[in-house]
Amino acid sequence: MSQVRIQNLNISFGAHTVIPKLDLEVQAGEFLVLLGPSGCGKSTLLHSIAGLIAITGGSIHIDGQDMSHAQPSERGLGMVFQSYALYPHMSVRDNLAFPLRMAGQSKAEMDSRIAKAAAMLQLEPLLDRRPAQLSGGQRQRVAIGRAVVREADLLLLDEPLSNLDAKLRTELRRELKQLHARLGNTMIYVTHDQVEAMTLATRIVVMHQGEILQIGSPAEVYERPRSLRVASFVGSPTINQFQGDLHQGQFNAGPLQLGGPKGVTESGQISLAVRPEDVLIGADQPFSAKVDLVEPLGNQHLLWMSAGEISLCAVLPGQATLAAGDAVRFGFDPQRLHWFDSQGQRIGN
Repeated sequence: MSQVRIQNLNISFGAHTVIPKLDLEVQAGEFLVLLGPSGCGKSTLLHSIAGLIAITGGSIHIDGQDMSHAQPSERGLGMVFQSYALYPHMSVRDNLAFPLRMAGQSKAEMDSRIAKAAAMLQLEPLLDRRPAQLSGGQRQRVAIGRAVVREADLLLLDEPLSNLDAKLRTELRRELKQLHARLGNTMIYVTHDQVEAMTLATRIVVMHQGEILQIGSPAEVYERPRSLRVASFVGSPTINQFQGDLHQGQFNAGPLQLGGPKGVTESGQISLAVRPEDVLIGADQPFSAKVDLVEPLGNQHLLWMSAGEISLCAVLPGQATLAAGDAVRFGFDPQRLHWFDSQGQRIGN
């Protein structure tokens, strides 16, 4: 299992700086997910670890060795790209064998590793087919298999599921999680999909404009976001946000009036964020709203509401009993409120 340590990393392309200064330590054997919107620098960071992008400053150590300027072939890692990048004229077996052949492995060793990877990824019936004869999910499994056969301690995955439909993404997410449990190697995974991050990661690294906003377990990032930007990026539907004023411990935002964050005595503009599942609906709740839209999702439904000039969403279990135009009463779970200062940083509890 490989440990990766990145210190003072800087990556620039001419006058354009993609990553200004970044420190990150990846523990051996963990499944680390780099999460962020397009253009945040997550793929650039991954490619610099792989040696596909030259760094401008800082260092990258893999297993204690300085690999900052080493060739990709010297880094002892496997990589899976967003595109399958399979050789169309080769069978699945030959695609899997290619990196082993380039490394000079014996035929017996190649056969052994291919058999093991094929069984692990359920590719055994497909070994004699060519990529054109495979579905998208099968092709991506072959691409993962080609990295796995190298038996690298470090596996890098750059949005490998983004080209697949929703059903295949769900299936391959499960297979990747099981694969990591079986192999026990270190995986670094890039995605903009927060569902992938929450379901796969040991730890999540939330990035924005080349900087790390927060590192933590999926539960930590979801339950205690350090900033409003993290809170709004992680979670679906998006967290409800209300900007208002804090005065003498009381928060006011249009029709919302409630006690502010504990331990904060200064007055000023702050933000309250509440996840949709923490919005309470019932006749005994303090605020009134009108239902704008109901979205049924089978075992639950989304309730979109407006209260004066504010809009918000609630997630409710079961089938909808309300319809657009209905009047409702709503409130919030007081133990599940997230408060942020005027700079978007977490305050209070």
